[in-house]
Amino acid sequence: MKTGVSRSWILVDSKGQSSILDLDKYAIMKRVSIHARDLRILDPLLSYPSAILGREKAIVLNLEHIKAIITTDEVLLRDPLDDNVAPVVEELQRRLPLPAIGLGEGEDDDQPAVNGTGNEMQNVEPTEFPFEFRALEVALEGVCSYLDTQTRELETAAYPALDELTSKISSRNLDRVRKLKSAMTRLTSRVQKVRDDLEQLLEDDDDMADLYLSRKVAGAFSPLSGQGGLYWSPDSPKLLSKTSKISGITQEETDVEELEMLLEAYFVQIESTMNKLTTLREYIDDTEDYINIQLDNHRNQLIQLELFLSSGTVCLTVYSLVAAIFGMNIPHPWKKDHGYIFKWVVMLAGIASASIFLSIISYARHKGLVGS
Repeated sequence: MKTGVSRSWILVDSKGQSSILDLDKYAIMKRVSIHARDLRILDPLLSYPSAILGREKAIVLNLEHIKAIITTDEVLLRDPLDDNVAPVVEELQRRLPLPAIGLGEGEDDDQPAVNGTGNEMQNVEPTEFPFEFRALEVALEGVCSYLDTQTRELETAAYPALDELTSKISSRNLDRVRKLKSAMTRLTSRVQKVRDDLEQLLEDDDDMADLYLSRKVAGAFSPLSGQGGLYWSPDSPKLLSKTSKISGITQEETDVEELEMLLEAYFVQIESTMNKLTTLREYIDDTEDYINIQLDNHRNQLIQLELFLSSGTVCLTVYSLVAAIFGMNIPHPWKKDHGYIFKWVVMLAGIASASIFLSIISYARHKGLVGS
């Protein structure tokens, strides 16, 4: 039988213990009960978009560098040797184990919360997130913090570069800003994908209900009786609206407020990161507009200089024409008085040339072609 390529995974259980696994895709599919198409989403060699998918017994998570499978009692992370994954693993080890709960005198630590008949639950109040939500929270925090760090580093490099470009336009500064703008565009696209995933999940209560793995597992063992127990119907994609009473508190199975508040917190964080990038883009656009205005001003100054030079050239041409005419070897009746005549010719030709130059400049200023 043909087997898939083995890949490294790191497993973190509910006690915070971690271990490296080398499993192929068939072993992973059998372990967490997911389909091959879900596992392909986590393949780093394939360009799949980010996703948060709720399955019957697992949550498939593909966000940035975090590619994980979350069940009710363990988390499987791909590429454990990645430098960006290591902090997430450490945080999972720290936050997944539940804090010790003090028991009354004479109570057994191993005593289950539900009695042997399974018909009632006494003195039980859910004070902690389910395991899958605690793991999901760590993953979302890791992704949002990573993107926010990338954004702050980009801001640190971009704003001084833009200010330097504003003060001095050079090829080096232009190339530096071009690279920063390309990096900002790529980062904005990544942040936008994560934001869209969270927004889409928040808008669909059914998708959020699919992430309640513990509720579905608990419902699978609850009797369909009038006891008010939790249950999950395999014939319906939604959680049934049967209520259960825990310590006198009525709770709807379709209630997703707990998860909604969790997702909203990180949606606000990723929205803040998106706003930083939007502000940076606007600053880049303003800088580009300012540079274009400066370039237009320089271009206008060059055009004015060209107009002055062209006008001067025309005047010198007229003066040269007069000199060429009177410099021809033609006999004149007033040749004996050539010194007196030469003086008037030079003076009148100079006055005529200067008059032509001033007339051209005055006309250009009158029409607004040059500045006053």
